[in-house]
Amino acid sequence: MAHSISRSTSVAGKSLLILLLLVGGSSFTRAQEVKPAPSPSPTPASKADDEVDPDDVISVNTAEVLLPVTVRNANGQLVEGLTRNDFRIFEDGAAQTLSDLSLRQVPVDVVLMVDASSSVSDNVEDFGRAAIGFASHLASDDRISLIQFDDRILLLQDWTRSIVQLRRAIRRIAPGMFTRFHDAVLLASRDQLPRGSARHAMIVLTDGIDSGRGSPFQVALRAALQSQTAVYVISNTEIERVKKEQELATLLDSSSDSALKFNQLRIQDLRMGLEALDASERNLSELTSATGGKLYRPKSFADLEAVYQEVANELRHQYALYYSPTNKKRDGQFRRVRVETVSPENRVSARVGYYAPVR
Repeated sequence: MAHSISRSTSVAGKSLLILLLLVGGSSFTRAQEVKPAPSPSPTPASKADDEVDPDDVISVNTAEVLLPVTVRNANGQLVEGLTRNDFRIFEDGAAQTLSDLSLRQVPVDVVLMVDASSSVSDNVEDFGRAAIGFASHLASDDRISLIQFDDRILLLQDWTRSIVQLRRAIRRIAPGMFTRFHDAVLLASRDQLPRGSARHAMIVLTDGIDSGRGSPFQVALRAALQSQTAVYVISNTEIERVKKEQELATLLDSSSDSALKFNQLRIQDLRMGLEALDASERNLSELTSATGGKLYRPKSFADLEAVYQEVANELRHQYALYYSPTNKKRDGQFRRVRVETVSPENRVSARVGYYAPVR
């Protein structure tokens, strides 16, 4: 069965309209049904973000490569003021000549995504304030859209520059049941396409624990990389972990053997939940680092506004590096890219590579 995103938009004087969007389409449609593309086959799980399978990396169809790059110092602070001479780019180990560099001159199209399942839905108001704050920090030529996911994947707001429209869309977030996280990343990467001249970013509020009713993790990762999408995840795993650990400690501290036996099922459930959170964080770390994004783990939903503002600040101070590869072969082969700065203390975040064009 083909995956789809439901689309919800508000039009003055008309009731809510939900349109079906199908995977594989190059754009959303309002009145036509697009023929579904076949779902991709799962790929073997990679062991670490520096061992991403070549099949899981972006495609580049032009002679010039654009790499959005974030530079932080040893303290995690953003590094500003770098010039072309401060960067070194290597493609398959061979040094490349940097042809151009810009700081905050390339617009960004950002997909805001919110997990509306039970683990997050009680804190939609916190998300709403953080999302509005985030939008207010973007530049005038940046755009934003909003998707909620649970047992559905619903496009609440298509690309817009209007904070008013975003605020109205946030009010339409409604809680659901299960978490189709992998499908949400897959479909947002493929269906919610950016402008050709813009960077593409995805910011997701979730615990990352997929319900297992849709695509596997590797398919979601592949889609994000192929669409050149930097994924930032604000994960509530730390918040959930503290809750579960506290409840587990309370149950285990019981002095009564009969109480321990009575609560054995709950104790087992809590331990399995903690294992699921650990597995989720490993996947989220791989997803964000491989795509050039970042994983955040706030300790409280009250910290959301600060985290979203930090992501907005990173996008605003991201370097855009351009270079023409010395390898001119148009053979469709994978090119692994590494970006460094002349200062070894700096930490650089960027995508891991790209595919050369075929023709």
